Amino acid sequence: MKTLTIFLVVCVALVYTIPLKDPSWEAWKMFHGKKYHNQGEDDFRHYVFLQNIKAVAAHNAKNTFKMTINEFSDMTKNEFTKTFNGYRSDLKKSTNKPSTFMAPLNANLPATVDWRKSGYVTHVKNQGKCGSCWAFSSTGSLEGQHFRKTGKLVSLSEQNLIDCSAAEGNDGCGGGFMDDAFEYIKLNNGIDTEASYPYEAKDDICRYTKGNEGASDTGYMNIKPYNEDDLKAAVASVGPISVAIDASHRSF
Repeated sequence: MKTLTIFLVVCVALVYTIPLKDPSWEAWKMFHGKKYHNQGEDDFRHYVFLQNIKAVAAHNAKNTFKMTINEFSDMTKNEFTKTFNGYRSDLKKSTNKPSTFMAPLNANLPATVDWRKSGYVTHVKNQGKCGSCWAFSSTGSLEGQHFRKTGKLVSLSEQNLIDCSAAEGNDGCGGGFMDDAFEYIKLNNGIDTEASYPYEAKDDICRYTKGNEGASDTGYMNIKPYNEDDLKAAVASVGPISVAIDASHRSF
């Protein structure tokens, strides 16, 4: 006698509690140019949006610094972290050990410094939906040092680093490490300008063109980890410094 085994597949539908008409959601989508593939995706993003509004309100009720809704408010925390947090020190391939910055002894450091006012900093840039923060951190620092040496502020190409520094260990929009970026620029004898190699926010083939270089480097050094005094001294005495910030927290 054969036994017939019946497997019951239970489908659980996730129900989002969202208002049928929400002017704030429609206004937010219009302002940021958001469009979704279907109503199901729209409903899910609307739900995430409402949860983020609640999180913002809860934070602002008990903290001195305030949060607000922005263009990323339809993303979950995990989605944001996966998309934008591209700092990957584990990708470092070079066996070179850069020297460590030594703060000047008995230096009279200023209470504040703003290198923008001195011409060291280019316009605000946007990495888009690409984990290329490491590339922007690298170019921002080198742009400042190039200005310090030449008096010319040149915007450098993050896309050049995304497309061309895999051999040094970087993984484009999948993340990278600033040391690897500086190593690439050093070995390559330069990095192209932003104007000649514009940003695309995606991985692409390497199109570095000799003759379009905007700057180069002959080396780099690291600051002792978790040493805020040395970081302060470096910012005050050297210029803009390449750093990585943990932006995975919701409060960021």
